[in-house]
Amino acid sequence: MQIITLTTDMGLTDHYVASLKGTIYSLLPHAHIVDISHEVQAFDVAQAAFFINNCFRDFPRGTIHVCGIDSEPSINFGAPHLSAYPSILLYEGHYFVSNDNGFFGLLLKEDRPEKFWRIEDVLSSPKNFKNATKNMLIPAAHKIAIGVEINEFATEYTDYRKAVSINAVLEENLIKGTVIHIDHYGNVITNVSKELFNRFGDNTPFTIFFRRKDYFIDEISNSYNEVAPGEKVAIFNDSGLLEIAINRGAKSRNGGASTLFGLHVSDTIRIEFAPRGSKQTLESLF
Repeated sequence: MQIITLTTDMGLTDHYVASLKGTIYSLLPHAHIVDISHEVQAFDVAQAAFFINNCFRDFPRGTIHVCGIDSEPSINFGAPHLSAYPSILLYEGHYFVSNDNGFFGLLLKEDRPEKFWRIEDVLSSPKNFKNATKNMLIPAAHKIAIGVEINEFATEYTDYRKAVSINAVLEENLIKGTVIHIDHYGNVITNVSKELFNRFGDNTPFTIFFRRKDYFIDEISNSYNEVAPGEKVAIFNDSGLLEIAINRGAKSRNGGASTLFGLHVSDTIRIEFAPRGSKQTLESLF
């Protein structure tokens, strides 16, 4: 049974996702389809890469992950390196099918894939451009699933398009991070990794500052329930990223961390380490 995951910006109020699934079942009646998300912000390949990167390793090797974000090909004969073709990437034993619009670079970051292919024979069927996820990406996933050699319908390359990703900045006694996602609960996820944080050592005093001078946390908890309900908490989540949350807070009910602290995607957080990481330096920071 072939597992195929879907990640799109199509939403769930229209018929588009059902059409995708119907197409897959028509080609692969015994496929098992898993929705990663259909609520990706429109054309936001960075958010799609974030979602997929945080869960694809939970699936068995051989899973096919279809990313239907900004999937219409863009062919530039004058500057071929700027073209965006439907493509396939093999990474850690998983297949990723997407338009080559920067998604692969955001997914891999500094890593390299096992293999990468472009499907360049797209101009022979211009009508497929109208719904490229359904008419180009799904057929490619079908061919992979039934065992067609990828080299028979795609050309292998070593290069794929890169996209700019925002990384946390390490300075003397300071990490400057960025909010990269607000989840369903209103938890604030940053791009500060546990690995980067630990460069300052396990016992170095620190203070995390965000938004306003009176919003700070000076300890990392192992779980949400280490603080009382309604209290702010900082943890490193399953993906190893720093998360700021309200224990038992919910964006839709009593307000999560994003609502209560006024935090949004792209906002900056600061982690001050000793000797400057102390409450006494609050006034000098803002």
